[in-house]
Amino acid sequence: MRFIVYALAAAAGFWIASRLVQGVYVHGAVSLLLAGLVLGILNALVRPILALLTLPLTILTLGLFLFVVNGITVWLVTAFIHGVQISGLWPAVLTALVISVTVWAANMLVGGLERR
Repeated sequence: MRFIVYALAAAAGFWIASRLVQGVYVHGAVSLLLAGLVLGILNALVRPILALLTLPLTILTLGLFLFVVNGITVWLVTAFIHGVQISGLWPAVLTALVISVTVWAANMLVGGLERR
């Protein structure tokens, strides 16, 4: 259930980012849903490896490099889903930030509903 909520929230985050961030383009609802699913898989498999490989740089920047790692993970989605296009690393980092806020809000909403 948690993965489904994450995937839907990530898809919503991609949609919001396509409206707010210049250089992010999403073509269709199917691409949004697939992007959310692929991002969930990449966050489970690839992101921990990237975070471990870049640990010295993350420590040196006091954790701020994790924003770049998240951006790279979002940017990797475009390699698998051709309906999502991100034109550079900085739009990817901003998209990752939008997705993080969207997923956080969805978790707060679903977590609040589960407690009742």
